[in-house]
Amino acid sequence: MKVVHIVEALAGGVNTYFKELSFFFGDSEIKEDIDTTIIFSANRKEVDSKKINEEFSKGVSLVELNMVREFSPLQDLKSLLQLIKELRRIQPDVIHLHSSKAGVLGRVACFLLFKKSKLFYTPHGYAFLRTDTSSFTKKLYRIIESSFQRIFGGATIACGDTEYGIAKTIGKSHLVRNGIDIKKVQKYSSINDNNVLTIGIVGRITSARNPELFNEIALRYSNLNFVWIGDGELRPLLTAPNIKITGWFLDREDALIALNTIDIYIQTSLWEGLPIAVLEAMAMQKPVLATNIIGNKDVVVHNETGFLFNEISELDHHIEILKDEEVRRRFGKKGLERCQDLFDSTKNFKQLIALYKQ
Repeated sequence: MKVVHIVEALAGGVNTYFKELSFFFGDSEIKEDIDTTIIFSANRKEVDSKKINEEFSKGVSLVELNMVREFSPLQDLKSLLQLIKELRRIQPDVIHLHSSKAGVLGRVACFLLFKKSKLFYTPHGYAFLRTDTSSFTKKLYRIIESSFQRIFGGATIACGDTEYGIAKTIGKSHLVRNGIDIKKVQKYSSINDNNVLTIGIVGRITSARNPELFNEIALRYSNLNFVWIGDGELRPLLTAPNIKITGWFLDREDALIALNTIDIYIQTSLWEGLPIAVLEAMAMQKPVLATNIIGNKDVVVHNETGFLFNEISELDHHIEILKDEEVRRRFGKKGLERCQDLFDSTKNFKQLIALYKQ
């Protein structure tokens, strides 16, 4: 069986997801049954094609193809023609599209091939749920999602429970949650001895992660330390004196080492698909504070693995409770158990195989 994954947004958590996917499907035993190709774009400045080729498993084929995030008629047409050419060359049995742009281009390309391939689409966070766009744009994205599934067919594979609930209102859907290699992450976990309680986040400093809120929280709790593990264009918004910005690490392992140094993980996102960084923090047995939005609430169990919050004032209560080391330890243990139960990448990639073979 030949499977092709098509992704434009190979950055952040999606990059981590695909790296894990490449090693699972690139394993010699899996490869005997499923031949995997990943078609990706390196057009975003945070995507390094050389690094991808170096770090991803050699057991899968990598094809770089120029796609752009925003709507661009001429470039989108060029990308579509290139995509059709590659798919004709590969002749896949299954085509799995990831994120909005690949979802549009891939469906059209698959239709124009005039070849019957199984077609799947994973939004990794629907574009119409973004809060940085107008109501008109959100409605337009919603119409595109529903009409493309109706016209071109295929099934959605949601990466989280709430996304699955939305997907079912659009068309045929399945649930295969995002997952991580828990044992690999745990290798970088050890007991901390911070003199000052340290709260941190991992990710690009972009509007989706809401650095304004992170900065506001740091200013409110000036007696605590805050760490942003990553970098991004909105770095200037992080002005609180008790925030440390690590910048980008060349190796993901270094980012995991930095993640281990915090006591509490915080996810201040405005929107999410299903956040990989939160799963990694839970695998390291860190309690999590997270905004009460789609994605975050699919991972964090309120008052068990951490706390969900709607207003910054709610953090007074939550942080006070989490100052107790024993409470943090108890929440962290519950978080790890939840990861092992629902977010183990090996279990979840096996669910993908089952869908591909149906």
